[in-house]
Amino acid sequence: MHETDMTKALIMTVRDWWESQPERPPVEKIHLIVGRFTCVEPVSLQFAFEVQTRNTFLEDAELVIRETPLIAFCHPCQQQYQPEMGLCYACPTCGSPMEDICSGRELKIDRIEYALND
Repeated sequence: MHETDMTKALIMTVRDWWESQPERPPVEKIHLIVGRFTCVEPVSLQFAFEVQTRNTFLEDAELVIRETPLIAFCHPCQQQYQPEMGLCYACPTCGSPMEDICSGRELKIDRIEYALND
């Protein structure tokens, strides 16, 4: 399950940011962008996050995942198309193999929401 390793990397990245903050604010939400072509299962990622953040500074933080669709660009047709995951990645119009992926490979932290200490 590569979601476990990804979650560890996510926690380390957020921890590095959090430790660099003078006030170390409570993290409320971590917003992730996850592309469909990364083969990351959001439910598994969510579960791994909940398990790995128990008794840590992120225990009360919510992981918010936004999936992006797989969108490719066909050079012969000069148009974008949305391949069906796992079925056919070729252009539905001309049958050219998928060359350029415009969306769907993202796996990044979009933003972190935190409470301001008084």
